[in-house]
Amino acid sequence: MANHRTDSKGGTLKVTLVKSPIGFKHNQGTVVKALGLRRIRHTVELKDTPATRGMIHKVRHLVEVADS
Repeated sequence: MANHRTDSKGGTLKVTLVKSPIGFKHNQGTVVKALGLRRIRHTVELKDTPATRGMIHKVRHLVEVADS
């Protein structure tokens, strides 16, 4: 039986930066960088894990998320 948290067959999320992290707390800019987002309207596809969801939740006012 596969472990739900480490199963590689999980879904993905498309995350797009829609607002600049400038002017917000420094750690939010760090989270945006950790997600792999480089500029406004840049989209990355990330594995849907609890860690990724937590990072997205921290900067939810800066990004848009779409399920893939």
